[in-house]
Amino acid sequence: MIVAKIIVIVEKLKDWNSYYPVEQLMTPQDYLVNWDENLYDSKGNSERIKIINLCRNYKYLSNGYYCSLLAEARGHSVIPSIKAINDLSRSFLYSLETEDLDLAIQKGFKNQTPGDGFSISIYFGKTEKEQLQDVARQIFDLFPAPILHVDFEWDQKWEIKSIRTGSLNALSTTDEDKFAASLDDYSNKIWRKPKAKKKYRYDLAILHNPADAMPPSDKKALNNFIKAGKENDVLVELIEKKDYSRIAEFDALFIRETTALNHHTYRFAKKAESEGLVVMDDPMSILRCTNKIYMHNLLHSNNISAPKTIVISKDNPEQLKQAVLEIGLPMIIKIPDGSFSKGVHKVKTIEELTKVTEDLFKKTALLLAQEYFYTDFDWRIGVLNDRAIYACKYYMTKGHWQIYNHEKKEKNGVQVGRAETFPISKVPKYVLNAALKISHLVGNSLYGVDVKERDGKAYIIEINDNPNIDSDVEDAIAGMDLYHNIIHEFVRRIEEKK
Repeated sequence: MIVAKIIVIVEKLKDWNSYYPVEQLMTPQDYLVNWDENLYDSKGNSERIKIINLCRNYKYLSNGYYCSLLAEARGHSVIPSIKAINDLSRSFLYSLETEDLDLAIQKGFKNQTPGDGFSISIYFGKTEKEQLQDVARQIFDLFPAPILHVDFEWDQKWEIKSIRTGSLNALSTTDEDKFAASLDDYSNKIWRKPKAKKKYRYDLAILHNPADAMPPSDKKALNNFIKAGKENDVLVELIEKKDYSRIAEFDALFIRETTALNHHTYRFAKKAESEGLVVMDDPMSILRCTNKIYMHNLLHSNNISAPKTIVISKDNPEQLKQAVLEIGLPMIIKIPDGSFSKGVHKVKTIEELTKVTEDLFKKTALLLAQEYFYTDFDWRIGVLNDRAIYACKYYMTKGHWQIYNHEKKEKNGVQVGRAETFPISKVPKYVLNAALKISHLVGNSLYGVDVKERDGKAYIIEINDNPNIDSDVEDAIAGMDLYHNIIHEFVRRIEEKK
């Protein structure tokens, strides 16, 4: 594990008088002007510097602002970040960021009588208002700052009125105790020696969602990653959405939760990348793979075979007619960012086409019209760093044209077709080459490439940035070697970064 040297910056040294002494306590002058790289930097060992910026304010060009700005320039991890400072300085920016908090806010206020307003203080993601702890944690994840004051107001429902940073020297004695306890939880390395535990070379976080009905890896597969990690001197820890603020503790992040751009998985990937972690899948891969519009253009511009596809816009109804003329019926209509066959519709008539597109255009400006290209199965080629690591045939569900049938539920959820795993050597060369070609164009991370074959030719259907690795399916041929291969790649990339 990469150890962090923690430095606390306060406007005046007396601001820290109420707290335990710390080894590295600085003023802005110390950090901004008198900083000595040779004194504090790693000198070749794996030490990371973390700055807790407790200046009295973070206004533009203030001491607080410059401390965070220079920390990022020096490659130090800092709280609050410049992004958080800038976002909080403009209410329209943080109102956009907090839109998806509405459900948590209403849940937290369900027993609160509508009134003139309500305020909470958040210290390193914690608040004394227990019913709003989930909201507080999510606000801190969006705007990581040591002290936040949040005002809520009632306007038909509870809403965030304002979010602003607080100052250490303005805390009451009671608030100082709350702040100290929260800081203690946030970074106990400042106060006490951690419990002795086995030392591992590296720490790998696996982001997962235990409540996910269709996770990319089942419980047994996750345990296999943990086992493979231990055997390679890597401590693997399962983390969840609530652990966003802990990302900097790790050397690498492996996302085993279905990804999307407007989702915490993408924020995790971006945060981990900014902290210098090795990330699978990385933000760019998520950005490219989750959007079928991008993928269509990538395939087309590189002359890679795929089912005939036309991008249609809600602002141009004539494109629907063009799609019918060029593709014919039945055809497939897809939303740009669906996964697990969600947002994919087969239309057989003009009436169905009109109804489906009208409904989908309420949520997206663009859709894809694609020729109906039925095969009994899709190849799924797992690719890691330009190398195939597993191969499966995913069969269509019985009596259906897709692998996932969302209309027919089974005891354990959505109906899914059977899968068959093959040695890489048994995969047709043209299928393997097509999968490796498109994955190379996207990046060098972990991908699952879906390929159909017809008449000795391969057609790319899509590339997944977060492919399934389930026990007794993708690992049916390689066994534990599959998990070791992935852990080995993490280790290689961590050491390459060093």
